This record gives sequence, C-alpha cells and structure tokens, in this order.
Amino acid sequence: MKLKKLGTDPTGYLFILPFFIIFSYFYFIPIIKVIIDSFTDYDMVTKQNYIGFSNYIELASDERFIRSIGNTLVYTVGTLLPTLCLGLLLALLINNAMIKTRISRTLIFMPHVVSMVAVSMIWLYLYEPTKGVFNTLLTNLGLQRSDWLLDPNRAMLCLIIMGIWKSAGYNMMIFLSGLKNIPVQYYEAAKIDGSTPINTFFRITLPLLSPTTSFLFITGIISSFNVFDQVQVMTDGGPMFRTTTMVHQIYTAGFLNYRVGYASAMSVVLLVVVVIITVINFRLTQERTD
Repeated sequence: MKLKKLGTDPTGYLFILPFFIIFSYFYFIPIIKVIIDSFTDYDMVTKQNYIGFSNYIELASDERFIRSIGNTLVYTVGTLLPTLCLGLLLALLINNAMIKTRISRTLIFMPHVVSMVAVSMIWLYLYEPTKGVFNTLLTNLGLQRSDWLLDPNRAMLCLIIMGIWKSAGYNMMIFLSGLKNIPVQYYEAAKIDGSTPINTFFRITLPLLSPTTSFLFITGIISSFNVFDQVQVMTDGGPMFRTTTMVHQIYTAGFLNYRVGYASAMSVVLLVVVVIITVINFRLTQERTD
C-alpha cells in the first residue's frame, strides 16, 4: 500500500472546514464589513452612502478620540509591564516552593475567572467616596479621604490598579507553565559552574521564557486596547474624559450616537494599531530567539 503524499488527501481539510466556515462568518466577514462601513455614513436607519475618507479625516481632528488613544496607551503601559513583572515574580515564588502552591495559585488566579463586570462592581464599592472601603481605612488611619474615581488625576490610576490585580494571576499561570518546561539540566550545569541565582535568572530563565513573555505581551496589548467593561461600569469615560478609551468611544459613536460608519472608522484605526504593534513584537521576538 503506497502512502499518499502529504497534502493530497482532502479528508483532513474536510474536518477543519467547519471551523473555517464559522471563523469566516463570525470574524473575517464582519471585519470586511466594518472596513466597508468606515467609508460610509451608515447610521442603522437611513440608507448608507459612500463618503470616502471623510470619517478618517474627521477622526484626525476629533479631540475625544485623540484623547481616548492617549488614555488607552496610558492604560496599556500602566497595566502591561506591572502585570508581566508581578506575574513572573509570583510564578518564580511558586515554582521554587517559597509559598504554598495549591492555595496560592487558587487565590491569585481567582480574579481572572471572575467576569469583568462583577469585578468592576466590587472595586466600584471599594472606591466609593463616602462609605467605600478605601476611604474608611484612610479615615481610621487619620488620613485625608479621596474622591478616587471622581478625581480626574486619579481615576485612570484606579482603573490601572484594578487591571493589574485582575490580570496578574493569569500571567502567573502562563509563566509557571513556561518555567516547568525549562530543562533542569540547565540549572544543574549553571550551579556546577558556580553561577549566582541572579546570573542564572538573566542568562537561563529569562531568555528561555522569551516565547512565553512574547505571548503574554501580545495578548496583554490586545486586551488593554480592548478595555471597555470597567470603563463603562466605573467611570463611563469620565471625569472630563480622562478614562475614555478607544473602544468606549467606538461604543459611544456607534450605539449611542448611531454613527456606525464613524465608529467603524475608529475600529479600523484600532485594528491597524494592534496589528502594527503585534508585527513589531513578532519581529523583535524572532530576532531574540535567533
């Protein structure tokens, strides 16, 4: 019996065909539709008309959208790096059995599995300016109370702190999985050579975790650029639009102002930004791996 050449048997393609049909219908086709709508004045009511690049030209002078880009970048930087560092630190502590494994993993990972809306409601109570937990603690310590989410200079920081708390457990689990896959022989050889723990971390652990770090970096960026639930629940983009994000502006333009074409143009800009950052990170990761 002769073996068929690789790629000539259509059976495998038939098995994966349903996935690609579903993927195309729910992901690929909507992306194409959004790109097309971004060149129209579609408002979900009247007939859409082609208006060229008018939506994109308007975006260039839209102060709220420009502010939302800056806010999104602040949130991304403020949550991404701390969650990566904190997740790696927690993974190292658990991997070295410096803290109890089962209980600690469960408690640290638990915030990630709770819905963002539920978490936002909990932290909204913590930040409550009159009877909130944080202000109650400040009062008991004899310190000045804070408005937290009502303060334009602190509202974004409050969202960032909550984001770090929720995402650190997920990063810890992924880093822990990457640590488990590093061969023990490398550490044994480093120990024989008299390498210090710090030197071993930077020359063995960190380089071998590069693919894991790259994965968390990309997914973290995508997640941060899509931040919406906590903004909608906790601040609604305020105060003074200090916490509005790109997705929040897309929601406002499309579902509150019924400017679907304009919101589609915002979505295309968001897609392009995420794709560019992802491609750059892939290039840099490949160079480090090589």
